[in-house]
Amino acid sequence: MKKLTLACLALFAGQTLFGQVSGNINYDSGNINYQNKIVYPDNNINVGMPSSSDIVISVKGLANVKADTYVAIFSVTQVGKTTEEVNDLIDNRISKPLAEIKYKKNVETYVDMISFVPVYEMEAEKKIFSRKTYNEVPKGFELKKNIHIKYTDPAQLNDIITILSKNEIYDLVRVDYFSENLENIKKELMNRAKTVVQEKTKNYETLLGETSANAEKGASDAYKIMLPVEMYKSYEAYNSSNSLDLRKPTYIQRAEKSTTLYYQPIIDKEFDFVINPTIVEPVIQVMYEIKVLIHKEKKQPQNKEYILITPNGDMKNLNLGK
Repeated sequence: MKKLTLACLALFAGQTLFGQVSGNINYDSGNINYQNKIVYPDNNINVGMPSSSDIVISVKGLANVKADTYVAIFSVTQVGKTTEEVNDLIDNRISKPLAEIKYKKNVETYVDMISFVPVYEMEAEKKIFSRKTYNEVPKGFELKKNIHIKYTDPAQLNDIITILSKNEIYDLVRVDYFSENLENIKKELMNRAKTVVQEKTKNYETLLGETSANAEKGASDAYKIMLPVEMYKSYEAYNSSNSLDLRKPTYIQRAEKSTTLYYQPIIDKEFDFVINPTIVEPVIQVMYEIKVLIHKEKKQPQNKEYILITPNGDMKNLNLGK
């Protein structure tokens, strides 16, 4: 009896979103990679393997989706000696640029209150015959707010940054990407995958010389979405001198090297099909995987019949213990 177990497995590598913008969130020192080495994130969809299987057909698809809406988040911090002062200062810094930004087409703004806390300093307590003591005393207040700006044209971000910087607002925390077409993209991925599954099934049937029309089948599938803010990698390029004789006691003071970020999308080489394969700017990447299980029918052994012909020419069936 022929038996064939086939499994088609693929790995994902890469990621994506629009406008080469990541925001300062990626400058967290704990995330900086100081080696010029690409480290791909975990992009596996993790579709569970069906239980026992004779044939497993796996199909993976990738769609690169351009965002149609963006939300940039800027952080603003203000300190002042009194609550009135700190509120007036931060309101002036925020209200002036927002009034100008609101005149832009398809732009919405929202100010998010983050924290409002007192700030302390150390003051020495004067004593003549005892050790000097330091006490914390309030010296003012610190107020933090975030500005959320929604826009539809990636080119608008440069104008927004220019306007905010005139009021000492520089900290671009992150940029989020949104698309209203994701549900349609998911349906398209599923339909394309269904066609590929049918093609692979026919290939297996041709290879085995059997049909799976009446075979028991099962399937499992899953989606995974990767956003551009998740897909930036750190990069440090430099060439240090090796001309010194390090066998002698030597102190070397290295120059500070510049570390930057670059956008690393999901690599599409491991997919069965890709929708919108060519990308220039960061995109939202939607992955889909489906696994189909086909239980092959076990051939039942044929019952052999034994007949005894007696000397008289009579025929009798013999039961030899099946």
